[in-house]
Amino acid sequence: MATDLGSHPAGPSLPAVNSTRLRSRAAGSARHLLALPGVGWTVLFFLAPLGLLIVYSFGSVNLLTFKVEFGWTLSNYSGIFQKLYLEPVLRSFALSAGATLACLLVGFPVAFTIARVKGRRQALLLLAVMIPFWTSFVVRTYGIYDVIADNGPLYHLLHSLGLVHGYIHLLFTPIGVGIGIVYTYLPLMILPLFVALERIDPALMEAASDLGAKPWRVLRRVILPLAVPGIIAGCILVAIPATGEYVIPQILGGGTTLMFGNVVSDQFLNLGNYPFGAALAVSLTVVLMVVLMFLRSRSYKAEAAVA
Repeated sequence: MATDLGSHPAGPSLPAVNSTRLRSRAAGSARHLLALPGVGWTVLFFLAPLGLLIVYSFGSVNLLTFKVEFGWTLSNYSGIFQKLYLEPVLRSFALSAGATLACLLVGFPVAFTIARVKGRRQALLLLAVMIPFWTSFVVRTYGIYDVIADNGPLYHLLHSLGLVHGYIHLLFTPIGVGIGIVYTYLPLMILPLFVALERIDPALMEAASDLGAKPWRVLRRVILPLAVPGIIAGCILVAIPATGEYVIPQILGGGTTLMFGNVVSDQFLNLGNYPFGAALAVSLTVVLMVVLMFLRSRSYKAEAAVA
């Protein structure tokens, strides 16, 4: 039986296929080249210092020469659980958790308000949130220092509103450090919340209201579930840097309210115990990475549920 070759469409020629493969390979190579600066930056300024810290964390200090001797001792990691060091570690986690919760409670209504307005007013409100980032971190911390100082503006405001009576002392206390952390990191909570809340279709809230849901029920059953990705992102951006904070407790704590970052700094700069300081830094990094991966997995699940 004769086969009618003319009845079948002709496939792509061999040169055309080879040309397509070469173009795809060239595009892949170009993408790899574009990634090199970012990969190099990460290796040079993150992975290499982290590897150096890990090596130092297993070393020890010679008490006669005060030089670091490298080995594989675990005494540095066991020393973290001493009361002298465990207290600031627990204080860091407590202040970080409390400040993150405070940022969420304060930032959510602010982000919701910005998300509901439109046009120029929304741009102005976003600008007001981002303006603090244009000022030096240290300058902002000294600014809040003056605000919460004894007989400062916050003291007079609370007295004028009748919320407190008598003398209050906030500076150089854990509460003062917490206020400084909330003030500094609040924009990092507002911005991801704003992105998540702006994506919510207003028709969903109107439909819930039309079906008889009260405002609190609309918030609990409609707005909050849809805002979970923004809440998790904001908590990550606030909690992780706040846990290792150094500048705020150094200025607002006055050396009496130590946090994790201050303890690590003392080991390196004042005591010269590089191995123990490295063990503290590595331990904090591991804990924060575990927390980050857990929150990110929850965020992925929340985004999949919303989609």
